[in-house]
Amino acid sequence: METQAGVPTVPVKNLTGSSPVNPALAGITGILMSAAGLPVCLTRPPKLVLHPPPVSKSEIQSIPGISHTCRKTTKKQAKKGKTPEEVLKKYLQKVRHPPDEDCTICMERLSAPSGYKGPQPAVKPDLVGKLVKCGHVFHLHCLVAMYNNGNKDGSLQCPTCKTIYGVKTGTQPPGKMEYHIIPHALPGHSDCKTIRIIYNIPPGVQGPEHPNPGKSFTARGFPRHCYLPDSEKGRKVLKLLLVAWDRRLIFAIGTSSTTGESDTVIWNEIHHKTEFGSNLTGHGYPDINYLDNVLAELAAQGITEESLVQEKD
Repeated sequence: METQAGVPTVPVKNLTGSSPVNPALAGITGILMSAAGLPVCLTRPPKLVLHPPPVSKSEIQSIPGISHTCRKTTKKQAKKGKTPEEVLKKYLQKVRHPPDEDCTICMERLSAPSGYKGPQPAVKPDLVGKLVKCGHVFHLHCLVAMYNNGNKDGSLQCPTCKTIYGVKTGTQPPGKMEYHIIPHALPGHSDCKTIRIIYNIPPGVQGPEHPNPGKSFTARGFPRHCYLPDSEKGRKVLKLLLVAWDRRLIFAIGTSSTTGESDTVIWNEIHHKTEFGSNLTGHGYPDINYLDNVLAELAAQGITEESLVQEKD
């Protein structure tokens, strides 16, 4: 039944359960507003729909252009055999006459020795280098120290502009990623079916690349179900998410921003839609900007269409 335009509404989830507005309070509010000569009607707020209707195995389809329907990752160790100095040499040019500005890592002048006070790399503290793609300048001493404090995977990310050199990888624990098409449409994408992604990561023990090596970590909320429209752009996002999964960039081990729990599996700066039929949490549809936003987040991790070509090579 439609309400009249301009009539105030009081949202009530149901008349027997919990609600944003207690049913008794809603009734009292309605009586008071009516007594004041104000029309009022009770409405039900939108319902949270996390999952699609049940789907049988026969209705699940593989995704055209993408082989298999599952990817597993195991614990990969950082590449060995090259020193940090040898790795950085590929991305740097030496600067004989440093500019009159600060090194943004140690905040000392580039014309003075590095101010880094941690474990000392095997590089002279007064040497200065320029990153070849973005042109930002730092103490070599500081860059080596930054590399040693990171994933040590042969890649480097400029601390000023975030330009990535080499192939960036993460520290995602071992797990499984499934992906397929289901015969239901997402809100705002009624013209196509839906790609469902299922992530599953079990709890385990942290490795040397994690915050607390040797300590156990938890994995809450798995399996996690995520959704993309089965459109051309949706399939493109999926292909790039597969690259991110293989590079261990989807998840990390850290502190949960929602529960405050430490040493647990968390999302790693690539947002996913986990709400199928509504958008009450902000993690659902419709969201006209989501696909473009997630493509930008993937690019910030060094994953673009060029990455798809690299993976084939």
